[in-house]
Amino acid sequence: MTNTTRAKWASMTVDEMEWHFNPRHAVSDSERYGEARLERNRIALAQRHADIRYGDQWMQDLDIYPVASGGDLAPVHVFIHGGYWRSRVKEDFAFVGPELNRHGVLAVVINYPLCPVVTLDVVVASARLAVDWVRREIRTYGGDPERISLSGHSSGAHLGAAILAQDSAAEESAACNLRGAVLISGIYDPAPAQRISVNAELNLNESLCNRHDYLSVPRVMTCPLKVIVGADEPAGWIEQSLSYAEHAALADKPVDCLLSAGDNHFSILDQYFLADSDIMSSVLKQVTG
Repeated sequence: MTNTTRAKWASMTVDEMEWHFNPRHAVSDSERYGEARLERNRIALAQRHADIRYGDQWMQDLDIYPVASGGDLAPVHVFIHGGYWRSRVKEDFAFVGPELNRHGVLAVVINYPLCPVVTLDVVVASARLAVDWVRREIRTYGGDPERISLSGHSSGAHLGAAILAQDSAAEESAACNLRGAVLISGIYDPAPAQRISVNAELNLNESLCNRHDYLSVPRVMTCPLKVIVGADEPAGWIEQSLSYAEHAALADKPVDCLLSAGDNHFSILDQYFLADSDIMSSVLKQVTG
């Protein structure tokens, strides 16, 4: 499928590009959302199996938040954080773990190497490697390898899309047969980032962008997929989710794309605190489905 979104923003000015495709420009007080979660993160970090290696490279590690399952294997959910492939670490999103534990779900929050130390190729390969490690090893921690789902936010949603597009026959790690995926406020084509300030750290080029353009690369994995984006996000960013949902739809499996009312790019993560929110209800439906 041809990616038609690039033509729509090709004539934008630099300032317009920053507004539509740099969330921190669209939300001037974005840091306050992370600051409000600091205490929850502090409490959560005491509940994890910390810094478990899934690969040999820098930042190829993850945290596991176990549940008491009475001997039964628990469903597993992997969370992939955002940060435009160049910032943030798993500890910034520790709050996700206990929220999933409340519903009997073992949570895995991953790190991955960041640009500019590595290229986007390595970032994508690391996310795929992490999920493959979970598939192979999670039983040791009380998780059910047959009931793994994932969610990703922002660039983490892009990495989720990369996992769904993984062709295990052509790669070293096997694709995990996911129970479902919830992709949140994602950027699915990296090309817009070439034209904004973040590319000083990303070092994107045309080849990298085309290789990891999941508005063009087909989805391989056929698990249930929910795409969610904040209704208060800029139109260019919202279009990424709408276009991905259309592109990722399979003949007999349409993809539901939901505009979440009242949320911007950063406030939307508070939905992990509410069982009946758009995000958490979608995650729990996939986990139990």
